[in-house]
Amino acid sequence: MTTFLIIAVLLIAIALLFILPTLLGRSRRDGSSSRSEANLSIYRDQLRELDADLAAGTLNQEQYQEARNELEGRLLEDSSASEEEATPSSGRWMIIAALITVPALTISLYWLLGKPEGLKPHLQTAEVGQSQGATQAQIEAMVSGLEQKLKAQPNDAKGWAMLGNSYGVLGRFNASAAAYGRAAALAPDNAQLLADYADVLAMAQGKNFQGEPEAIIQQALKADPANIKALALAGSAAFQRKDYNAAINYWQNLVKLLPADSDFLRSVNGSITQAQKLAGLTPAGAEAATSQVQNQPASGNATVSGTVNLDPGFRARVADTDTVFVFARDAAVLHGPPLATLRKTVKDLPLTFTMDDSMAIMPNMKLSSASRVVVGARISKAGNATTRPGDLEGLSQPVKIGASGIAIKIDTEVK
Repeated sequence: MTTFLIIAVLLIAIALLFILPTLLGRSRRDGSSSRSEANLSIYRDQLRELDADLAAGTLNQEQYQEARNELEGRLLEDSSASEEEATPSSGRWMIIAALITVPALTISLYWLLGKPEGLKPHLQTAEVGQSQGATQAQIEAMVSGLEQKLKAQPNDAKGWAMLGNSYGVLGRFNASAAAYGRAAALAPDNAQLLADYADVLAMAQGKNFQGEPEAIIQQALKADPANIKALALAGSAAFQRKDYNAAINYWQNLVKLLPADSDFLRSVNGSITQAQKLAGLTPAGAEAATSQVQNQPASGNATVSGTVNLDPGFRARVADTDTVFVFARDAAVLHGPPLATLRKTVKDLPLTFTMDDSMAIMPNMKLSSASRVVVGARISKAGNATTRPGDLEGLSQPVKIGASGIAIKIDTEVK
């Protein structure tokens, strides 16, 4: 408050500095003008009398000149004195009025239009607390509104998932798990929803993935073996039950799907190293192992190779850093999980690729398990392995395992 008052006084003083000189100047000019005019009138009268005395012979020329010089001297002195005199009463009252009204108007306007409570820190703190309380109340009100909506529309899977997420944010994990359970019953093949359900159910069990949470994770991986969250949770569940080899396998598959410079990738690599130590293995470095898996084709003919190009018409819609997923799916199960995947970026296009069994996400689902595959490439701005509307994609015709020279052109927007 003290700081505010100091600043306010300084600003008022600056305002008066602009006003007072004008008032002072005007007052002085007005006073000096009146006195000068009176003196001049008297001077003229006295001068006329001197001229009359000279003409009448009362004064000779020498006496006349001496009297005139004296008269002019008095006029000059009076004029100088009038400039130095104090300001007349009217000017003083105007200045006094300015000194009173300017600060008074400033304070009044601030009181009416400003926020005087801001000068009181204890009131400001209380107001912040009230604002935070209102925000919490609003969140509760939104959750309550969603609950009422779902009573009227109980088959809204997205609504139940949203409610589950809201409960989770509020730390109400049992209620969150129940809501996600309703959503999962309505959308049993939604891998992301199932992964979220398993995550919050484990939180409700004290961060324990054993039992139902792990079963739901496996259900999510069955729906989408490339779901990032499901793979991460599967590794955590295996690590928790001390099956370190299984945890390493899940996390190494996850590494294939993560951006090379992400913090998440570094975290997963650290978890892999820890699991390798606990399993009694020599940590070879997760990144090096992943690079070897992706870049060294397996022996035999269980490979497919070709090139990926981007339609020039879509080039302006993507950035060099956007993720490109190259994948191969069993031609007999077009919407099934990929048998092999490769992650690159738009700046790598056009791309020459070779995929083999070492690029499988699931050990029992490899290229060699199919006779014909469809090879595709998809650009994802979100970097998500799951296909989403707005992604750009290109697919090949079904080809036999061992095929080469497959040309894929990314020229379709996913709806």
